[in-house]
This record gives sequence, structure tokens and C-alpha cells, in this order.
Amino acid sequence: MTSHLVALCFDAFDPPRLARFWGGVLGWEMADNPHDGIALLPSDDTGFRIRFLPTQERKAGQNQMHFDLTSTSLEDQQQTVARSLGLGARHIDIGQRPEEGHVVLADPEGNEFCVIEPGNKFLADCGFIGAVSCEGSQEVGYFWSEALGWPLVWDQDQETAIRSPYGGPKITWGGPPLKPKTGKYRLHFDLVPPAHGDQQAEVDRLISLGAAHIDIGQGEVSWVVLADPDGHEFCVLTPR
Repeated sequence: MTSHLVALCFDAFDPPRLARFWGGVLGWEMADNPHDGIALLPSDDTGFRIRFLPTQERKAGQNQMHFDLTSTSLEDQQQTVARSLGLGARHIDIGQRPEEGHVVLADPEGNEFCVIEPGNKFLADCGFIGAVSCEGSQEVGYFWSEALGWPLVWDQDQETAIRSPYGGPKITWGGPPLKPKTGKYRLHFDLVPPAHGDQQAEVDRLISLGAAHIDIGQGEVSWVVLADPDGHEFCVLTPR
């Protein structure tokens, strides 16, 4: 039995505003469960919610993960871009080439995301969130495949990707070179142990796969903060 990816979390200076933005872009509704705080629930097969956690730290540098949103046509791509801009996004330059078909945007707090051109074969069978695209090594792709029990769907030239057997987005890692880590990452995964599982047993399993305990100033909390083999933080929550 393996962990379940229950949420992708954004550290947010203004969580309600960022939730409204992403709810408008994705067409997702706010959660009504008080345990989730400010969160959006998927309206498709994504399989995880998006949570927005308060922070006083402004974003610095490029995030280690971002959404790749898919398009069914050039008109559909343009509509997604226009809707995002209308909700508070902006165009940004992260070194993309003019001949590349995707559009790079940032949300109201500067979190990068891409609106992918139609006809992208790698994301052809995925939904609107085609991928969570991450900076990371081949080793970390293998780690997350084992951690979540998701099969590898790509493993070439040190680039890896996994996907839930039930569908939803791919999670991809682009391989080297990796940027040096300068502080806590702004996005992270929340995991829960398997049904009726034990949190400590699952933490031990993840550590055996290559994770490590990490202190981000969390203090006395019910969840456990770990880092994957590349140093990306993630949390293991208590079973509900």
C-alpha cells in the first residue's frame, strides 16, 4: 500500500485571492470542509485538491513546479490565456523561444504556469491540467513513482514522468541541470497514508525510499514534514 496524493499546496500571501484566481481558471469550486482550509476541489479526474496556505514571505525566484494547461485548439488556448489575464495573470518571460507554441503566464502572486498549444502528443490523453511539471532528477522521479505507486510513463534522457493508474495529470521531472535550492519551496505535495494506515509506518517507508526529515519551523504539528531526494518538501498528514 502506498501514500495517496491528496493536495498540491501553494504558499500564498493572500490565500482567498489566489484561490479565486485558480478557481476561475480551472472551473473548480471551493471546498466546504473546514479541515481543508482554503481549498479547491477538482471537477474532473485530477485526483487531488489545491490548497492555499498563508505565508508572509513574498515569492522569490522561479518555482520548482508549475501547471501545464492543455488546449484543444488555438482558439481554446487563446480563450484560456484571455480568461487567465482577465482574472489577474500576466505574461512573463522565463527564456521561452518565440517559435515555441506554449504561452507562459504568472498568477497574481507570480507563480508560473503554461498554456500548452494544441496537438501536444505527450499530454494528448490528459485533462485540462495536463501535467504538474517539476524541476527534478531522474532519481526523484523514481522516488515518487514508488512513494505514490504510480507507474513511470516516461523515462528517457534523465527526464521522467509518472501518472496515476486512474488518470489525471502527469507529474514530470525535467532532469539536470538543477537550480540550487535557496529556501523553502512555495509549492508542495500533501500525502495521506493508505486507508486505515499508520502515519509513522508510512513515514518510515518513505524514508527507506530516500526521503528525509526536514525542519521548516513547523513546530509541534500533527503532520510530518519530509524532503524527497532532491530536497523538495512534502507533508505526510494524519489519516482521517
